[in-house]
Amino acid sequence: MTRFALTIEFDGTPFMGLQRQPHGPSVQQSLEDAAAAITGEDVTLFSAGRTDSGVHALAMRSHMDIEKDLTPFRLMEALNAKMRPDPIAVTHCEVVDEEWHARFSCIGRRYLYRIANRRAPMALDKDRVWHVANQLDHEAMHRAAQTLVGRHDFTTFRSAHCQAKDPVKTLDRLDVERVGSEIHIHAAARSFLHHQVRSMIGCLKLVGAGTWPESRVAEALAACDRQELGLNAPPTGLYFVEAIYPEDAYDNAGA
Repeated sequence: MTRFALTIEFDGTPFMGLQRQPHGPSVQQSLEDAAAAITGEDVTLFSAGRTDSGVHALAMRSHMDIEKDLTPFRLMEALNAKMRPDPIAVTHCEVVDEEWHARFSCIGRRYLYRIANRRAPMALDKDRVWHVANQLDHEAMHRAAQTLVGRHDFTTFRSAHCQAKDPVKTLDRLDVERVGSEIHIHAAARSFLHHQVRSMIGCLKLVGAGTWPESRVAEALAACDRQELGLNAPPTGLYFVEAIYPEDAYDNAGA
């Protein structure tokens, strides 16, 4: 049995999420079905994180165990061929030690959220950004975001369906910057609660629009009450950027 680590890129638009779902297509199902067709084996995919319907990934890390004698390059090429026309690509494949686990060995996760802040509608990036026509104050958003950095009870920013046992998480980074006509929000932590990133960004958008004062974000955090959440950002602008492992340069993850 060989454990293969995969780096996966996907457009989440046509999927119910990364995790296999009983009520619609998923990234996991597409990859597992492709692996089964190639190997004749019942293959299970394990990934560093889960994504909701419509959320994208630039470099999701996953692994699968396969008995058939395959080189990493051959497996990658075969998976990409079998998954067509699904918008999924295996961009890297390597053999790893059987102790390495895509989810449990992961010590950090990074996300990017893109807001297209312009009047004109989206011709090319529809379903890949959150389109906000009214001008947002990204500097106010960044200042408000810093109150969320650190170790906190993020109950206000977790989904009612979140299965995590503990709402306390340590947020390592939440930076807001303007890049041309877009606003980019960078989030990094060891792990996140269900909907945490989208919930935080939804509230920051209210600050940028002037609907909330900057202090309201800290107040919502302190309330530890989902009823204090102002807005949940849509999934279309969210990208899983990177999974960090002990052998990686974690100190440079925010570079």
